[in-house]
Amino acid sequence: MVVFAGQGDARRSMSLLWRPAESRGARTGPGPKPGLDVDTIVAAGVAVADEQGMGALSMRAVGARLGRTAMALYTYVPSKSELVDLMHDRVLGELPTEYPTDAGWRPAVTAWADDVWAFCLRHPWVLQVSQARPVLGPNEYAQMETLVRILGAAGLEPLHTRRVIAVLFQFVRGMARVAAEHRQAAPDTGVSDEEWWAERSALLMEVAPDFAGRFPALAALESRATLAAAAEPGADDAAPYLEREAEEAFRVGLDVILDGIDAARRTGSGGAVLASAPTP
Repeated sequence: MVVFAGQGDARRSMSLLWRPAESRGARTGPGPKPGLDVDTIVAAGVAVADEQGMGALSMRAVGARLGRTAMALYTYVPSKSELVDLMHDRVLGELPTEYPTDAGWRPAVTAWADDVWAFCLRHPWVLQVSQARPVLGPNEYAQMETLVRILGAAGLEPLHTRRVIAVLFQFVRGMARVAAEHRQAAPDTGVSDEEWWAERSALLMEVAPDFAGRFPALAALESRATLAAAAEPGADDAAPYLEREAEEAFRVGLDVILDGIDAARRTGSGGAVLASAPTP
């Protein structure tokens, strides 16, 4: 499920996102104020999405959580589209905006990525809000500002910095999505990862007995990697194996990206290395 931001009325949505702090909690349309406000509705929307997922989010569900009808919410938030924008920007406000660069840009980027990873797993529904059209809210911009300041210490040229930011954001979100889906697979299907793989691995050997001969490099890699993973510290951890693997892939991948940034920074080849990266 992909949700595109900015699908409601542009003026109403942007006005709500950027409303002054002193006006928050106030109604946004005519009529009496029945103990509701924008922030209360947004908080209820976040709670619904956190507990039940984006698919369960509706004005009716949010109203029910507040003991109100859906119609009672429309004075404050015009529609679900504006609500999603407000929810997304609200939870982004949980992320830190200050990372010291005294020890260099790399530890600061790593700390930022760890925080975004944890944030995405705390609110997995945000991964369904497409980045093709950003929300353009103050907390979203605050996150961009934070990463721009961190990468300022790397000394990249402006265009390269913008592309590196795109790579970092999409890498962290992409790997977090994999980990979130591993968490959700068992409760949604009623089958654990271990059961799913055990059944299909046995069937694969049955229907493709020549698998190792057809895919020798892959078979050899998987055999060696499985043995290595079993010997790693934390291999008996309570966290599901595939979720642990997703986190390890995240950490290895982040190191590879940071190595690439460092190499481009030192050699001045950033333009060639990063020219094909998408913009945010």
